[in-house]
Amino acid sequence: MITGIGIDMVQIQRMERWRRQPGLLERYFHPQELDAVFARGGKPVHSLAARFAAKEAFGKALGTGFAGMVLKDIMVMSHHNGRPELQVLGTAMDALKKNGANRIHLSLTHERDNAAAVVVLEVL
Repeated sequence: MITGIGIDMVQIQRMERWRRQPGLLERYFHPQELDAVFARGGKPVHSLAARFAAKEAFGKALGTGFAGMVLKDIMVMSHHNGRPELQVLGTAMDALKKNGANRIHLSLTHERDNAAAVVVLEVL
């Protein structure tokens, strides 16, 4: 049963500005998340924008937004095959448990100026 669906879009230019502000990325992204993004090379701001959209979409799927959550507790990681996975820790795990879901589906995309994410929460 699906317990929530969330979608969000982020302008990639926003991440360009955040990247120039010392400490701002570290405030919203888990250290492992940042390490993975910058290790991949390519266009890290595209990946960061998609990951931030995923965090926003997760809050929307919960129906609570970020109330009581630390954004670094919502982490997007990629499997070896490139498939993104939303991992939740601490405050985000607590919010997921309140929702009742035990599975998170995630889709990310980016094109030119924008990145987007869709999150579906499900109880198996």
